[in-house]
Amino acid sequence: MESADSAPPFNNLTPDLVLSAVESLGYASDARIYPLNSYENRVYQVGLEGRNKTPLIAKFYRPQRWSDEQILEEHAFCAELVELEVPVVPPIALAGETLFHYQGFRFSLYERRGGHAPELDNDDTLFTLGQYLGRIHALGQSRTFNRRATLSVARMGDESREFLLSQNFIPSSLRPAYETITAQLLTKVREEFARTPYTSLRLHGDCHPGNILWRDDKPNFVDLDDACNGPAIQDLWMLLSGDRQRRLVQLANVIEGYEMFCEFAPRELNLIESLRTLRLMHYAAWLARRWHDPAFPHHFPWFNSERYWSEHIQELREQLFALSEPPLALAPV
Repeated sequence: MESADSAPPFNNLTPDLVLSAVESLGYASDARIYPLNSYENRVYQVGLEGRNKTPLIAKFYRPQRWSDEQILEEHAFCAELVELEVPVVPPIALAGETLFHYQGFRFSLYERRGGHAPELDNDDTLFTLGQYLGRIHALGQSRTFNRRATLSVARMGDESREFLLSQNFIPSSLRPAYETITAQLLTKVREEFARTPYTSLRLHGDCHPGNILWRDDKPNFVDLDDACNGPAIQDLWMLLSGDRQRRLVQLANVIEGYEMFCEFAPRELNLIESLRTLRLMHYAAWLARRWHDPAFPHHFPWFNSERYWSEHIQELREQLFALSEPPLALAPV
């Protein structure tokens, strides 16, 4: 894992290097390169020579984050899903290889796929998303990842808290409040995980609407960079939003589609607010861990101000209340 004071990881990743890396695999670029929204890694659309040639997407992995084995395990999961005709966007295989090396960088190539974020206010869309997530999890539960991370309170919660406090990101005036609220939250989250048994399976891991491209009445799941082992609900809860009644309706539609392909354990609904809490804490620590990367101050100028930390602490306090509320429940059939 990168430390907060390590050198910016993408300093030497110039447009010329990106084009040369793609061309090293036998492609002829037309020198058009367009950076896409990605902060953890660097992702580019690269034009190819020839009439009506569809551009490629080149993804350059952040150094020191994943091992080659972890990346290849994600690629293998994608390949299994493609074989079952699940609409994920897999890396392109060349001579059986999907992970390539060029001048110290690791990268993969993908087909360009268009689409837009799914309309989560549409019940039919939620039903369809549930169907495809059920298919993903039906495969995912056949075994767990050996190399990739496992979702845990320690990794997402405790390590995030310890990093922020050890690196002095929290303003001194707000540090006692942050220490208190995060200690309370993590105690409650650990208790919830302890009393909610679940089966760990291979997950997309970061299945928010931005990682789903809706096209031709079906989703294309992209960016399995955070694929991990964990409870099924991790891939479902980020599809729910709005007031409680609306979330109950959304949940019913998602689960109805999901259970056409994979059984869902209703007890996992108890974990939703715990998972939301861990995501909030992990996100703040992720920004802090990447603050030495020049792209982060540029794209997240609001981070690391006293106002940001004050609002973050207030958001965590709201989570403490949410953890005491009754969990969502499926209506009896």
